[in-house]
Parts: sequence; C-alpha cells; structure tokens
Amino acid sequence: MRFASPRYLPFLVSLLVFGWSAILAFRGDGPGWWLAVISGALAALGIADLAQSRRALRRNYPILAHFRFFFESIRPEIRQYFLEDDTEAKPFSRNQRSIVYQRAKMETDKRPFGTQLDVYEAGYEWINHSMAPAPVGGPDFRIEIGNHPSCPRAQPYRASVFNISAMSFGSLSANAILALNGGARLGGFMHDTGEGSISRYHRQHGGDLVWEIGSGYFGCRDADGGFSEANFVANASAPQVKMIELKLSQGAKPGQGGILPGAKVSIEIAAARGVAVGVDCLSPASHSAFTTPIGMLHFIERLRTLSGGKPTGFKLAIGHPWEFFGIVKAMLATGIVPDFIVVDGGEGGTGAAPVEFSDHVGTPLQEALVLVHNTLVGANLREKIKIGASGKIITAFDIARTIALGADWCNSARGFMFALGCVQSQSCHTDRCPTGVATQDEQRQKALDVPDKTARVANFHLSTMKALAHLIAAAGLTHPDQLNPHHLVRRVSPNQVKQVSTLIPYLSEGELLDPEQLDRLPPVFALYWPIAQADSFQPLS
Repeated sequence: MRFASPRYLPFLVSLLVFGWSAILAFRGDGPGWWLAVISGALAALGIADLAQSRRALRRNYPILAHFRFFFESIRPEIRQYFLEDDTEAKPFSRNQRSIVYQRAKMETDKRPFGTQLDVYEAGYEWINHSMAPAPVGGPDFRIEIGNHPSCPRAQPYRASVFNISAMSFGSLSANAILALNGGARLGGFMHDTGEGSISRYHRQHGGDLVWEIGSGYFGCRDADGGFSEANFVANASAPQVKMIELKLSQGAKPGQGGILPGAKVSIEIAAARGVAVGVDCLSPASHSAFTTPIGMLHFIERLRTLSGGKPTGFKLAIGHPWEFFGIVKAMLATGIVPDFIVVDGGEGGTGAAPVEFSDHVGTPLQEALVLVHNTLVGANLREKIKIGASGKIITAFDIARTIALGADWCNSARGFMFALGCVQSQSCHTDRCPTGVATQDEQRQKALDVPDKTARVANFHLSTMKALAHLIAAAGLTHPDQLNPHHLVRRVSPNQVKQVSTLIPYLSEGELLDPEQLDRLPPVFALYWPIAQADSFQPLS
C-alpha cells in the first residue's frame, strides 16, 4: 500500500491528530483549538504536496520535504561559516546544480556581485573574448555525422552539439526515461539509450535515439548471450534509431562488467533487454563478438550494414594507450573507419561503482579527449571521424572548453538528471531515490510528473544552447566548431597563465605515419605507438 511507507508518517500523524483534536475542541475538552489548527495546517500541506506535480520530492515525502527545503535555503549561511562553500564539487557543487534547476524551470540564471571562484588559483580557466564580438545567432548548433565525402552513409545524422548521455532503463525509472525522451523530441537533440537497450518508454515519444550496444548485447542477443543479427535488425531498423554506438567501456567503471540481480529483472526490463524474467542478467567485462582491433572494426562495419547505413561508432574510456592506438592502426590496415568515437572521461557517473574505480580508474576527460583527437589527426583520420565527449559537462562553458580541446559534440548524463529533479542524494544504488529518477519503486517514480519534467529537460537544453550562443559570440565566433585550444587560457600558478594551446602538444596531420617523426613526438606516442598492434589488444613484447 502506498501510505505504508515511513515517509508518509508525518502526513498520517497530522491527519490523526487533526481529527482527534478537532473532536476534543468541539467538545470543549483537551488542548483546544490551537492543536487542531496546527495539525490541520500540516494535514492540508501534506494534501497539497500529494496533489501537486511539479516537485517529485514533495509527492514522495509530504511535509518532510519542506524541512529539506528549509535547510537547503539556509545552507549557504551554514556552509559559509561551518562547512563548505557553494563552489566545492562533491561531485557537483550547489552552484552547478542550481544553474541546471534554474534553466530547467526557465527562471533567471543570472548571479550578482561577481564570481565566487578564485581566479588566481592554479587550474582556473577562461575563454578569451573579442573586441569585435560576432552577432548572437540562433542556438540550434548542429554537426553532420556520417556525411564525409570519402565515406558517406546512407542515413547520415544531423546532431545537436549537446545531448543526453547513456543511461539505461533499469538504472533510471520508466518516468525518467519518458521525460528524457520527450524532452529530446521537443528540443531536437539525441538521447543515448545506455546499454540496457530500447524499452517501450524510449519509443513512446519518438525522440531521436542513439542505440548503445554493450557486451551483454541487450536487445540484440541470442539465447546464449551472443550477438543476434535478426534481433539487431529488428531494433536498428526503427526510424527513431539514428545512430549505433558500440560500448567498449565507460568512464565510471572501465574494465568492469556487471550483474543485474534476477530480483530486479522485471517483465519490462526483461522485454527491453531480451533476457529471462527473474534471472540474473550478466553484462561481461569484454565482448564475445570480437577479440582484436581488426575484429572490432569488422563488427562495426557489420552493424552499419545491418542497420541500413546508419552512422556507427564506439564509446570508450581511455586506459592503456596502445589499445586505442591498435584500433587506429586497424583503421589504417582495413580501411574501415567508424563514423564517430565517444570519449567517456574517468570522472563520469554511474548508478553504482566500487569507490576504487570511481576514484582511480580511467583517464580523465580532458587528457583522454586530447589523446583521441591527436591520434586521429596524426593518422590522417580526424576529418572522417566525429568525436563526442562526456564527463561532468553542465554549463555552456563546459561545452565550449570540451569542443575547444577536440570534441565535436558533448553528452551529459547527470546534468539532465538534475533537470528531472535529481537532488544528488547519491542513493541511486539503493532503489530509494527520493525524486523518482533512479528507482524502479513504482510509488516513488509516480512522483516524477512526466509532462512537467519533459518540458524541463527541453528547457535546460535550450537555455544552455542560448548561453553557448552568447559565449561564442563574445569570442567573435558564430559556431562552436570554430573553437580551438588557443581560445582557452589556464592559470598554472598564482602569477602565470598560459594559452591551453601552449600547454597541450597538438599533432600535425600525418605525423604518426612518418617513422622519422616518432622520436620528436610527445612521450605517449613515442613509447606506445610503435608497440600497438592492429591484430591484438596486447602490445608488442
């Protein structure tokens, strides 16, 4: 029963106390009308909480939620004097969350009194503006994926530069998936399914999908857990599926597989993933469809052909450099080129990961992105391959910085979760998400009002794109693809700043293909490019 949960106890108690005190007050006994008035006001507040649809926290925690809002409102003063400031990101700062909430609700996102950041602290970054700023254009910035003249695809895709990163149905609730995809449809941007495949909730609103295929081959697996061509074609041929993404690893827990316990494999999750209801659902650490870089590229080509020529690529978190170099060498050896690569930074999030993996496994986004971009440039492949990037991307400056470092577009997972109402309670793995975003509890997720949150997802995207339009116009540019490392400046010490282009060595086209140049290249290339193999993920001994 809905009201059996302890979180409804204050509401139920207020109703009982109101009834009891009203009867006593009417008789002239007991504590009098004051208790009836107080308990009645609380009961009315609880009813209003349950009846409203804008705040999931109030629907799931009637009356109790207001205590959180109260302490949240005074928290700046508490933290200022006793705890921490608004800019400490653990993992996202209050300022970062606030800007998402404001933009999702179409409230003012302006801030008075200047920056709260220490602009003289090492690591502080900014973008140089122009004395001849460009006119502020429309915010619908797009890139073409799968349309290079040397390898055009039958169904190229015109993507927004800001999209929803991979989050599976099962990790997120049905209502969260509905709202995300509805927002993607309203805003005209893409929604990555995550490796949990395409559920009926992904399909309901018809928003553009990137179908992510992991090592479990969910949605395209046979009875033994291997890849099934027939099941793949059935899903990939849907007009709503715009791109196919092969997942090698993710930033939050690279090198790890996973098991969804059978108790959590509901009828709907089983239907989406193509597995048995109530049986443990295994996602292996590595793929069974290939074992070498060349084999992986042949598999990508197979997926692209079976999908009818839709842009097909892969996602990875960078680990051993020679493994990625081996994939690039396989591209050169076979002539098979993916349409895109999504680089997932080690700071990425997940519903649950061992602390050691979250904190100490996987290359952070900026270093990983530069490595991928440089390698493709050095191999004369960059023009053929688009690069996406994900890892703690929230604001327009995050997007601008990431594109300047080498990306073509950005994905955000937790940013769009905040737009849904996530309060960073960090209870994703407990199935007790207070806002109904990351839970399969039917009652908790009912509090997430789909129409309201759909609009907020679209609003967050639009407002962020408008902020990006103003940002690049101030730099004298008209499209984010004109951003380069020389637009970024980074403080390296209290009295020294440098352009990022001078801090990060960037390769010239074809440099990796000239053996005489290797000794002059950055150490990562000089050491690992020669030992990378196209026919093995292992280095030459």
